[in-house]
Amino acid sequence: MKIGLTGDSILFRRLNSTQDAEIRPLFDLIRSCDVSFTNLELVSNDFMGDPSLDHGGTHFGAPSWVLDELRDAGFDLFAAATNHSLDYGVAGLRAMLAALDRRDLLHAGIGANLEEARRPVYCTRPAGTVALLSCVSTFARGQEAAAQTALMPGRPGVNPLHFKRTHHVTADDLADLTRIYERLGLRHVLDEKIRLGFAFPPAPGTLSFDGVCFAASDTVRTRTEADAADVADIARWIGEARLVSDVVIVSVHAHESGYNADGIPDVEIPDDFLRAFTHAAVDAGADVVVCHGPHLLRGLELYRGRPIFHGLGNFIGQNELVARLPMDSYAAYRCSSDVTPHRLYKGRSENDRKGFPADQRFWDSVVPVCAYEGGTLSGIDIHPVSLGLGRSAHRRGTPMLAQGAEATRILEAFAALSRPFGTELTIADGSIRLPLVPAAAGMDA
Repeated sequence: MKIGLTGDSILFRRLNSTQDAEIRPLFDLIRSCDVSFTNLELVSNDFMGDPSLDHGGTHFGAPSWVLDELRDAGFDLFAAATNHSLDYGVAGLRAMLAALDRRDLLHAGIGANLEEARRPVYCTRPAGTVALLSCVSTFARGQEAAAQTALMPGRPGVNPLHFKRTHHVTADDLADLTRIYERLGLRHVLDEKIRLGFAFPPAPGTLSFDGVCFAASDTVRTRTEADAADVADIARWIGEARLVSDVVIVSVHAHESGYNADGIPDVEIPDDFLRAFTHAAVDAGADVVVCHGPHLLRGLELYRGRPIFHGLGNFIGQNELVARLPMDSYAAYRCSSDVTPHRLYKGRSENDRKGFPADQRFWDSVVPVCAYEGGTLSGIDIHPVSLGLGRSAHRRGTPMLAQGAEATRILEAFAALSRPFGTELTIADGSIRLPLVPAAAGMDA
C-alpha cells in the first residue's frame, strides 16, 4: 500500500489538476497512491457564518467547490483542525462540515462536540485501511470543541492540543518581576479573584502576569509542555484506530517553534511540547505523524521506526487569492475597507518585499510517499515540490514537481533539516529514497 502525504492546502481558485500539463505529473503521483492525505487550511463555507475577531491571521473563507478540486486531485483524507477552522465562527464551521459531508469526504479534527472532533476517520481501500486523527495546538480561546454533559450539548470546534508555556528566568529577574507585579497592584487583583472564586492560585514557584507565566531557573529559556489530559484523550483514540486499521496517521497543526542549536528561537525547529507529543502519538500506536502549520519545511525524524514529519510546509499556497474579507481582516492590517482584497495582501507584503512572497522557504515543499507491506513500513520516497515563487500572485502557489537544480536545492535543505533528528537522507535521481528493513521499522526498533 502506498500513502501520499502533503502539507497545507490553501486553495481558492480552480486547480485543473488533470488538464494542466505542468502540474499534472505531481497530481498523477498523488492519484497513483492507494490513499493520499492533505491538510485543509481553509473554511469551505461559501463565506457563510460570522467573521471571528480572533482569526487565524487572515479570514480563509472559500467556496465549497474547492473540495471538489481537491477530491479530483486525488485526496482521500482531509485533516481539518487548523487555526483557520473557526475564522467564520461556529456557523461557518457548521457550513464547512455540511459541505464535507454532502460530498462524503473523509475528514477529522472538527466536529459538533469534543468527542466528534477527537474521533478518527477511516479510509478503506483494497490494499488496506488507513485511519486519520487531526488535532491543532494553535487556536484562539473558545475555538476548541467542548464535551457534552448529561444535560447540555458540547460546543462545535477543533480537536485541541493545549499546552502550557513558562518563561524561565534567573532568580534575580523573577524577584524584579515580582516587585513590579506587586507595585502595579496585580497581586491584590489576583487575590480578590481567588477570594471570589473566579481564579486559582498559580503553581508554586511561578508568577503569572495575566496568564503569562514566569519561573526561576538556571537557564533563561521559554519551555512548553502539552496538556496531559489532551494527550491522554488523543492517545485513547489513537489506540482505538490502531485496533481497526492497517496504518494510523496523526495530523498536528501547530505554529509554535523552539530553539535551534545556538539557543535562538527558530521557526524551522518544533517546540518542546510538539516533539514530546509526536513521540507520545507513536507510543500510543500512530504509524505516521504529519505536522504542518508554519508553512515551511521542518525535518524528518524516525522514532521507533515510525516517521515523524515535523513540517511539510505549504502544498497549495494561494494565500493571496481570498475573494472576500470581513472588516476584522482589514482592521488587523490597518487597512481601509475600500481596498480590494489582493491590494490588502500587496500592502501587507509591501509589494512582495517582506512576508511570504519574499522568503523562498514558504514556496518549497516535499511530498513523501510511504510504502507499506503487510502493515509494515518498507520505504519512503520523498519528492521535491515547487510552488513557483517569482510568478505573479495568481500563478504562484500552485504546486508542481521540482526539477534539476531547484529539486536538488529543496531536497538538500530538507536533508539538512532532518540531520539534527539523526536522520541521514541521500539524494538520487531528483528524489530521496529511504528504504527501511522491515525488522528495523517495528515498534521495538
